[in-house]
Amino acid sequence: MRRDFGILFEFFIIISVLAGTVRAGETSALHKIELLWPNGAPGAKGSGDKDKPTLTICLPDKETAVGTAVVVCPGGGYGFVSMDREGQQIADWLNSIGVAAFILNYRHNGVGYIHPAPLQDAQRAVRIVRSRAQEWDIIPERIGIMGFSAGGHLASSLGTHFQNNYYDVNDAVDKISCRPDFMILLYPVITLDDSFTHSGSKRNLLGEKPDPKLVENLSGEKQVTSQTPPSFLVHSSEDKTVPVENSINFYLALRKAGVPAEMHIYLKGSHGSAIEDRYGVISTWPERCIQWMNVLGLLDKKTIK
Repeated sequence: MRRDFGILFEFFIIISVLAGTVRAGETSALHKIELLWPNGAPGAKGSGDKDKPTLTICLPDKETAVGTAVVVCPGGGYGFVSMDREGQQIADWLNSIGVAAFILNYRHNGVGYIHPAPLQDAQRAVRIVRSRAQEWDIIPERIGIMGFSAGGHLASSLGTHFQNNYYDVNDAVDKISCRPDFMILLYPVITLDDSFTHSGSKRNLLGEKPDPKLVENLSGEKQVTSQTPPSFLVHSSEDKTVPVENSINFYLALRKAGVPAEMHIYLKGSHGSAIEDRYGVISTWPERCIQWMNVLGLLDKKTIK
């Protein structure tokens, strides 16, 4: 009876981890979760779990690790964070190709936070990974960011605003560069202009009547420079949630700025397809992404000194 209870308990822990219910600091065979801000996040409205953004650390086997890392920003319209489908499942895939994954559970309007809280969390996440690169066998110049839907907006915002500090420097980590070395954007929200934006994401991020200057500032296609990281974009022409023009216009801006970029627009494919085969041909994007990463040398295995 005691043995059966132990098995059931272990099963419950695994399910809890996959559901994203493990608290910061707890560990499992799958991952470890740490607070982004051990002493409290900037602008925190309380001290509950919802006020404490986290980073889920998912490292590949040492034998297969290539030294590249990706901070993963799940989607959710800035109203929740899809920690399983666009978080843990993606981390598992990245680990399978030797890439370290760090799932960002960022603050959002679903727990009472708007801009700049999500961007503060993204900046801190990249800085943490870079500051502990040696500990995690990561090459500091091979740290990228990946985002889905509204998480794609967050990722691309970091890629176009890394030069701006959105919170005060509190420790040595905050002095480290938060510029991603590359971006992987899946059906991303890019623009906040009403022509092609996802209205729910815009409202959750900026409120009901945002300053037009802020809307323009956080419309990624208008903020691209030659310093914007190389990018890989995936979208579907039939996406009814986030129009494909978000990716197209961002790609054109990257091209104009001379930033290396690759884009795959599928004829068919639902928004939020993530990495699941049941969504059809759009689910082949991981193969294209691996090819792109190989071209950039991101999957070349290197010994970490």
